[in-house]
Amino acid sequence: MTTPAHLIEQYGPRETMDYDVVVVGAGPAGLATAIRLKQLAAEAGADVSVAVLEKGSEAGAHTLSGAVMDPRALTELLPDWQAQGAPLNQPVTGDDVLFLTATAARRTPDALVPRNFHNQGCYVVALGSVVKWLAEQAEGLGVEIFPGFAAAEVLYDDAGAVRGVATGHMGLGKDGEPTAEFQLGMELNARYTVFAEGARGHLGKALIGRFELDAGRDPQSWALGIKELWEVPPEKAQPGRVVHTAGWPLDAGTYGGGFLYHLEGNRVTLGFVTGLDYANPWLSPFEEMQRWKTHPAIRAHIEGGRRIGYGARAIAAGGLSSLPRLVFPGGALVGCDAGTLNAARIKGSHAAIKTGMLAAEAAFEALQAGRSRDELSAYPAAFERSWLHEELHAARNFKAWFKKGARVGALMTGIEHWLLPKLGVKSPPWTLRRDRPDHLALRPAAECARIDYPKPDGVLTFDRLSSVFISNTNHAEDQPAHLRLRDEAVPLATNLATYAGPEARYCPAGVYEFVGGADGGGGGAQRLQINAQNCLHCKTCDIKDPAQNVTWVVPEGGGGPNYAGM
Repeated sequence: MTTPAHLIEQYGPRETMDYDVVVVGAGPAGLATAIRLKQLAAEAGADVSVAVLEKGSEAGAHTLSGAVMDPRALTELLPDWQAQGAPLNQPVTGDDVLFLTATAARRTPDALVPRNFHNQGCYVVALGSVVKWLAEQAEGLGVEIFPGFAAAEVLYDDAGAVRGVATGHMGLGKDGEPTAEFQLGMELNARYTVFAEGARGHLGKALIGRFELDAGRDPQSWALGIKELWEVPPEKAQPGRVVHTAGWPLDAGTYGGGFLYHLEGNRVTLGFVTGLDYANPWLSPFEEMQRWKTHPAIRAHIEGGRRIGYGARAIAAGGLSSLPRLVFPGGALVGCDAGTLNAARIKGSHAAIKTGMLAAEAAFEALQAGRSRDELSAYPAAFERSWLHEELHAARNFKAWFKKGARVGALMTGIEHWLLPKLGVKSPPWTLRRDRPDHLALRPAAECARIDYPKPDGVLTFDRLSSVFISNTNHAEDQPAHLRLRDEAVPLATNLATYAGPEARYCPAGVYEFVGGADGGGGGAQRLQINAQNCLHCKTCDIKDPAQNVTWVVPEGGGGPNYAGM
């Protein structure tokens, strides 16, 4: 996304601000980067200026994760986090790993639970609250955080290196022209720029393409996580209980499963993960999640309670084989912008914090040496020597095995994460590879069994619009669409004609809707209606569209969901 020349001519050059390091994204990875830079500067008696841009209305507003948090990286970053009041309040007290059929659940005996599902020493958290606390720690060290400012454009110097980012303009109308409230975006120049946008970051995606960072890697593999927060009766509360499920309602060939975690305060966070390499275009990840809640083993935890939160987010699940090169001239990718989530453990926050720390250490060394806008080669080198690399290497085959079927996935997870460790083998000696991106997995609708989902009851199961409402999602109505079609003919000519309009089902927020025509209501010819104001910023459309016709670009800063307690 670049600034039209006529805006620069009319409103003058953009205001510029110069920093040593600019971080894009105030999540765990970005804030860990900023905190570690300031720690190192204080230890060395150096002055390092650090700015963090956050597109949400505040740090944590767009943060969504399960979440069971491994505190290992946090302890390395801030050893006194408990004394400082970090909101890791609920230790894990027990694990249940369940295999579901339509009516029954089979619990894995504790002695047979693979190591990737062991959560002793971890905490059930609201990750948004942890992020808010990290932001407070960063600001206390002198980091400048700018919430509500979306990084919309990567800036390059004459040599082609990244020199910083520009924030999006405010006050553009739907036609792209300035309104009375127009404000030109500003440029933040840096000696190094660190991108920490989360999974499928729109600038990270552009950088991976420009610098061919994924050359020689497997295509990234994605999943969609849909989450709800419930308040349950006190007698149902089991603080610290962690439940993971596989099997029903997904078929054996579709990757995914459920999670249910008991927080403190009679709250339960639960959700469902669906691999975005699913084949049947009739499948709806949102409806699968609603169906999953009706299973007796899940219903028992939340029945009699009330839903108080909702959200959705894409997950980078490809693991180490899909990890792009982490550095390029002038900058680095950290956390889920790179894809460091451990899908086998269903954990990413510890990886995000660790990569942020490693990038910060490489950037600080370069700054002290007087360097600027070159490649921070010390960062990937340190990553390859780290405990995180060892962890991701051991988990590299997890999703690939499950794509061979649920039985094969369960068997090989048992072998790789239970049997081999007992034999003293840290990591499997084999590596599974993949060469097909997720968007090519869809089969024509005529070749697939149609899935008819039950209507929501409004008590245990719900529709999309009531769900979006409790996500506190809001976008200014009069702004350019941030969901862009390369070819407006594709939704009807290809997606609807061949795949029965999968965007109306894969979007968890009701953004895409086919209206008009004989079956669509509204009269006139059938067309795709894009309800961009509903967008949860999950990025599913940017990933799953079979023609790769949808591009997600950043809307005005401060828009989108505003998650509370999630």
